[in-house]
Amino acid sequence: MATVLREDADGICILTLNRPEKLNSLSIQLFEELASHLAKIERQADDVGCVIIRGAGRCFSAGHDLADISAGETLPEPHFQARVIQRLANLPQPVMSAVHGYCYTGALELALAGDIILASSNAKFADTHAKWALTPIWGLSQRLPRRIGQAKATEMMITCRTYSGKEAFEMGLANYCYAEDSFDESVLDFAHKALENSWFCLRANKKLLLETDGLPLSAGLAHEVYTYEGRGPDYKDRIDAFLTKKKKG
Repeated sequence: MATVLREDADGICILTLNRPEKLNSLSIQLFEELASHLAKIERQADDVGCVIIRGAGRCFSAGHDLADISAGETLPEPHFQARVIQRLANLPQPVMSAVHGYCYTGALELALAGDIILASSNAKFADTHAKWALTPIWGLSQRLPRRIGQAKATEMMITCRTYSGKEAFEMGLANYCYAEDSFDESVLDFAHKALENSWFCLRANKKLLLETDGLPLSAGLAHEVYTYEGRGPDYKDRIDAFLTKKKKG
């Protein structure tokens, strides 16, 4: 059985973690299948406008499979999972992590690769590395404080406390918190509204944000000005359509 499923519709690519009987715990096989999907999506910028990563069944993911850790994992290459998560983060298309139910530790590291995190009201976020005498190696120590600030990230990392979807939204971990009974529809609506904009600009804006992350203000401003991506191929059609509508209105 495939541990990552792919579904495409209307320019949206949905990647579903598919180990529901194991609460979508993250195995080597799952990362291998995810890497295979990402390799294809990277080359499909004209067909795929954005990517949603989600979990099947009861939750997004309960995290790294502890049974695999205990048994000892054989990685196909050093730092394999971290490389796959980085590849997800670096996709040219915007990535949205749709989190319902559990999103613990390794799963939180995976969700943080999303440019946007959309949470269900039943979501449960936690970093429990310290509970298991582990430390982050998939990017959490860097991505989490960049998203919610050093103080709150420290709190999550040293308390191993669980935070609700509402709390995640309030501290900036999640961009939105949607009602559980309409979560899937809300996520798709968010993605469809994003794709009403120029796909060229969605990619260009993401690239600009990634390339300037952590730069001093002066360097970031210079990068924006001197590495300008230019106008999208659809800019004239969009402006003309607006002006025509304005004249008729």
